[in-house]
Amino acid sequence: MTVWQALGGRGYLRSAWPWRSVAFLASGALFGAVVLVGIVAGVAVGAATAVVLVGLPLLVLTALAGIPVAAVERWRVRTAGVGAAPAGAHRVPDAPGLARWLVVRLKEPETWRELAYAVLLALVLWPLDALVVTFAAGVPLFLLATPLLVAVEGEAKVVKLWTVDTWPAATGAALAGGVLLLAGAYVLGVAAGARAQVVKALLGARGHDSARVAELVRSRVRLVDAFEAERRRIERDLHDGAQQRLVALTMRLGLARLDVPPGPLADQLATAHGEAEKALAELRELIHGIHPKVLADYGLEAAVADAADRSAIPVDVHLDLPGRLSQPVESAAYFVVCEALANVGRHSGASRAVVSGGHDEGRLTLEVRDDGRGGADLAGGTGLTGLADRVSVLDGRLFLSSPPGGPTLLRVEIPCRPTEPCA
Repeated sequence: MTVWQALGGRGYLRSAWPWRSVAFLASGALFGAVVLVGIVAGVAVGAATAVVLVGLPLLVLTALAGIPVAAVERWRVRTAGVGAAPAGAHRVPDAPGLARWLVVRLKEPETWRELAYAVLLALVLWPLDALVVTFAAGVPLFLLATPLLVAVEGEAKVVKLWTVDTWPAATGAALAGGVLLLAGAYVLGVAAGARAQVVKALLGARGHDSARVAELVRSRVRLVDAFEAERRRIERDLHDGAQQRLVALTMRLGLARLDVPPGPLADQLATAHGEAEKALAELRELIHGIHPKVLADYGLEAAVADAADRSAIPVDVHLDLPGRLSQPVESAAYFVVCEALANVGRHSGASRAVVSGGHDEGRLTLEVRDDGRGGADLAGGTGLTGLADRVSVLDGRLFLSSPPGGPTLLRVEIPCRPTEPCA
């Protein structure tokens, strides 16, 4: 739970969050003042003694001062709990030793970003922290203590502006102090939350996160490429291995039927021959589904036309492609079309479908329309969710519009460039 979440609750004033907020801001003001003194002293002494080379190590240490400052700031956010504590993003040196550590740190953008934060803390942030604590907590507490000061000293100067020397005025100042203290508790919470957001924004591991995201994207692309290569290997092994053996078996059974006279044995051979033909047909269909040869040999346009011919309902195809596309793009687009046509045949009750699309401005666009009942949903278990993930790996997008009553439109957009022109 953070201070932002606590501010929305009813029990904020009775909780420890106002105390946590004031402690966070007060410690920030104190720490910032120390950082200011340290940076000014380091720069001044280092610059003054740099002529005799004594100050160069001190200037280097001052440049690295942002590292401990950032560590302390992350610790303060984590300890106070006022916001989400950011994590650091420093790289581990690839070799031991102080010299290598210094080289890695001085080359890292993170080091200079942390130094910039330390300078910002020393010049801007800690005075703001002190100002908020003074006016949101210090002034109300002083007003609450006005009756005590009047009783002890006979008068009290409120914020050095006006003098209170009567009990009615002291009582009024105390009441105003109580009201301001309640309001100041919320101000302290907002200020502490905003301060934690500044730490997160400036000291968060942005470079590290972006590198991880980029590596994840690259790994997903590598997985898709490996998956496609494995599909082609399986298709090739089945085509050149199991399918050829089934063809040979079917031919031998057919020849055996010719050599056997009519009778029970001939009937059994005929049954075996029919089963072998069915198994061969199913294997060919399986191979076609794994990675159709027409897609590999002739490209997306011919493969979509072939899929339309095998569809359970009539399909009109209107594709205009400038040439062959990359294998992952052709494969993803083809299987999206096949899955869409399969869903049209199974679930839509449509009488006709249309597949259209083309390549324009560096983007492949495919649309599958049908005149069915509509009501399709990507999350409804139709198999399109996995295809959408597959398209997203290629930086593409998949859209589905299927209002109840139809029509249904599935649209795929994949950025790509032709790899081979049309013959």
